[in-house]
Amino acid sequence: MNDNRKSKEQLIKELEDLRQQVAEHEKSETERKRAEEALRQSEEKYRSLASTEDSMYFVDRECRYRFMNKAHLLRLDLPLDKVIGRSYSEFHSEEDTKRFTDRVEAVFATGNSFQTEHRSERDNKYFLRTFGPVKDLQGNITDVTVISKDITERKRAEEALIQSEERYRTILDNTQEGYFEVDLVGNFTFVNDAECNDLGYTREELIGMNYKRYTDETAAKKTYELFNRVFRTGEQIRAFDGEFIKKDGTKGFNQVSVSLIRNAEGKPVGFRGLSRDITERKRAEERIQYLATHDALTDLPNRMMFSQLLNHTIQSSRRFKRQFAIFFLDLDRFKVINDTLGHETGDQLLQEIAQRLKKVLREIDVLARLSGDEFVVLIEEVSKQDQVATLAQKILSAIIKPVVLRGQEYRITASIGISMYPKDAQDEQSLMKSADIAMYLAKEEGKNNYQFYNTVIKSQSIERLVLETNLRRALERDEFILYYQAKVDFRTDAITGVEALLRWQNPDLGVVSPTRFIPVAEEIGLIVPIGRWVLKTACTQNVAWQRQGLPEVCMAVNLSIRQIMDDNLLTDIKTTLKESGMKPYLLELEITESMLMQNPERMVRILKEIKSLGVRLAIDDFGTGYSSLAQIRRFPIDTLKVDRSFIHGLSKDSEDKATIEAIIIMGKTLSLAVVAEGVETEEQNAFLLERACDQMQGYYFSKPITPDQFAELLAKHVPTSHQAGN
Repeated sequence: MNDNRKSKEQLIKELEDLRQQVAEHEKSETERKRAEEALRQSEEKYRSLASTEDSMYFVDRECRYRFMNKAHLLRLDLPLDKVIGRSYSEFHSEEDTKRFTDRVEAVFATGNSFQTEHRSERDNKYFLRTFGPVKDLQGNITDVTVISKDITERKRAEEALIQSEERYRTILDNTQEGYFEVDLVGNFTFVNDAECNDLGYTREELIGMNYKRYTDETAAKKTYELFNRVFRTGEQIRAFDGEFIKKDGTKGFNQVSVSLIRNAEGKPVGFRGLSRDITERKRAEERIQYLATHDALTDLPNRMMFSQLLNHTIQSSRRFKRQFAIFFLDLDRFKVINDTLGHETGDQLLQEIAQRLKKVLREIDVLARLSGDEFVVLIEEVSKQDQVATLAQKILSAIIKPVVLRGQEYRITASIGISMYPKDAQDEQSLMKSADIAMYLAKEEGKNNYQFYNTVIKSQSIERLVLETNLRRALERDEFILYYQAKVDFRTDAITGVEALLRWQNPDLGVVSPTRFIPVAEEIGLIVPIGRWVLKTACTQNVAWQRQGLPEVCMAVNLSIRQIMDDNLLTDIKTTLKESGMKPYLLELEITESMLMQNPERMVRILKEIKSLGVRLAIDDFGTGYSSLAQIRRFPIDTLKVDRSFIHGLSKDSEDKATIEAIIIMGKTLSLAVVAEGVETEEQNAFLLERACDQMQGYYFSKPITPDQFAELLAKHVPTSHQAGN
């Protein structure tokens, strides 16, 4: 029994030993399988690394190659047995070897991995090299693995980007246009030099600054609306004109183009824009706009602006049942100031009058200068006509106060015409016309007074309107004719010259006196084309007489101030002489003495240009302008014509006789021909003959006659023997 028990215990022990052996075997088998799996994974990882396109190789502490994959062998272009065991330094430069050795030693020293960028001198490529430790089972570092990734394309792209950004920044910093970038709330994130210069800030001051800092509230609102529209639509906005305030507080203007900045995901992150400083252009535009609506001399509103204000007042007064007045003001004898003291002094007077009128008028009243010495005033919110009359008298009193011009004291007066809304007219043109007509009545009433428009004036204005309307059509209807008055030489009694005198024959108005229509033609600007017609007709007629076999005579034609100041005058004279075939010395152009004194410097130049054509020049109405001998010498004149007023007073005024004698002596001194016009009696003729006057013209010899009558006179006239013998 004991043997059986022992045998059983022994059996249990053997079974336990067997179980332990089985367990150890299973454990060993598991560890083996795990090791095999780890080895398999390691081999798989190794094969993956070995087959990668990136270069991979192992080196020991002395930087000798222990292993490398196919990619690295291809780079070295050598078989494996020619590389393994050889040092890194055998294949690379000394400088590169030193950098490589330092990295390897660092891995052995720290056990850490390192990354570094490297440019290969062999093929000028860039690589990202990763140095890592290789350890044995005990954890000791045996080798260093190096994985070298080709990053040439990335590096070149980065370099290209850097160069591009450098070029971009260079361009931005050198361009004259401002460039800026702001975030979504309007803070600057980038600006170029031009933008800094425009705003007057440094780059450091602008970066981070909000756009509201250099704009006022109105401009800031417009800028916000602009950027908000770009944000909402994504569309670029070009050429937006905006205001800004520089660091020194001055206001400027920029023309801005703005577009959206998006990130890689397409999300808006800010704005970029170009700006151009247009301050000078804006100021020029504002000045042009100001000059378009204001008189440059007085800074008062001009005709255009007054017209706009008047129309606005008409609409307002019509709506609120109000009345207002228009003053049409014209300075009396202003032309005398201009003629005697010069245009510069005349301008000074106009400026003084403008200041006086401003002081008399209320702030709500509108004062404007229309042209020349014409001013117009809009008097708003008028309740009674007496109120208007009182203001008109105040204006007259202010104007007549002494004014010092060129060191001398003068008193100027004015004539004022007044029209009332809505009594006299209810539209702009009619109101202005009514006031203008009333002003002419004020002048006719002796000047220095005011007149209200009324029905009597209206009838007079209609008469003038009819005259003006018919005058405008007279040329095209061939209603003008020329009469001719002979000039006789005192010494020979021969007809040596003739003056062309304009007449107007209208089928409705009859024969209109030149004293009636010439001033109107001057005023409405028709005198230039009419004068051109007179010149052409007179020269053509003179040549026609010569072709009839008649003696040559000098044709005198009068010029107005508007004609002589016309830029086309010389061309008109040349064309007329060429087309008519008349010799230049047979044409004599007559200008008045007062015309010479308006702008002597310019007149000398113009007359010399006319004289260069071979044409003669005469001063008409001489003696009325008080010209001195020194003044007359300046002008290239051939003839002095004594004004008819002196001839008319010969029989009863000894002063007129003395004046004529003085003029004749002056003419002889200057070697000028002296012509007496308006000779009507034997007594006048004898006086002039005795004083050795050169020529006479007047009813005593012949009144103005038609072309055919003058041809007959010229053919039949025989000089008297006693005068011919003198």
